[in-house]
Amino acid sequence: MNKRVLSGMRPTGRLHLGHYFGALKNWVTIQENYECFFMVADWHALTSNYADTSEIKDNSIDMVIDWLTVGVDPNKAVIFRQSEVKEHAELFLILSMVSPLGWLQRCPTYKEQLKEIQSKDLNNYGFLGYPVLMAADILLYKAQNVPVGEDQLAHLEYSRELTRRFNNFYGEVLLEPQALLTKTARVPGLDKRKMSKSYGNSILIAESEDEIVKKVKTMYTDPARIKATDAGHPEGCVVFAFHELFNKNFETRKQECKGGCIGCVKCKKELAELMCEFTKPFVEKRNELLKDKAAVEKILDEGRQKASAEAAETMKEVRKSLKF
Repeated sequence: MNKRVLSGMRPTGRLHLGHYFGALKNWVTIQENYECFFMVADWHALTSNYADTSEIKDNSIDMVIDWLTVGVDPNKAVIFRQSEVKEHAELFLILSMVSPLGWLQRCPTYKEQLKEIQSKDLNNYGFLGYPVLMAADILLYKAQNVPVGEDQLAHLEYSRELTRRFNNFYGEVLLEPQALLTKTARVPGLDKRKMSKSYGNSILIAESEDEIVKKVKTMYTDPARIKATDAGHPEGCVVFAFHELFNKNFETRKQECKGGCIGCVKCKKELAELMCEFTKPFVEKRNELLKDKAAVEKILDEGRQKASAEAAETMKEVRKSLKF
């Protein structure tokens, strides 16, 4: 039997190329060799968007449509909403009882987002405790592996430590997850920062051709390069970073840029053409899926049934270990 994998995303609506190259491309690959559970993490969305939940449901559908658009296959993976499997909340509650506050307060993501996100009040228990909920998500399905990049190992280590602590108290009940290290490409935003919708610097997975052309034109380039014949610096250029993703001849482009053989305007024009060619099948697939959102809801309902069955079995063991 294939090893089991659990992964998920918060429903923020339509996804961008950072999501594709950072996670979804790997999901499509690993679903061929692993038993995959892919989760719409809508309760996780509440940790920071608790004040306005009006868009979470629609965002969830938009996100799943993008999953299906790029090739996540409901015949090969279980696709479900976290909030529709109540055992997530039960295991989260139980794990929170044995989770030391100090562990949570030292979480690097917690500190980073408190600093970065100033537009919301994140001084709430749910936000502080989201690593406990994340651990519950993984442990509920006895996932042997969690796909992560090297920069995310610290997040998974919390789940591993919490598993060991729980098992130390109550017996070897929960399965300690291992990292499934995946290669991911870091996709910059239009302004060189990390691609993020909250920064307004993203390009959607199924972006229209007109929008791609418009957005590529705004990409940050070397301000010191005045003329097309001036020597360029591709190592620090957003446009070249995208050429590395979409242009098979990016090494040639690097030398052309350094030698002043191509100007930024032409370089951007060619990049936009390459990106439109790459995303065209995604646009077509997404438009087809939008015609039948009921079919997407059916996929989520079938996934809920499969996920609920697995979760119920785990919670039977957990309750027994607690002598409840």
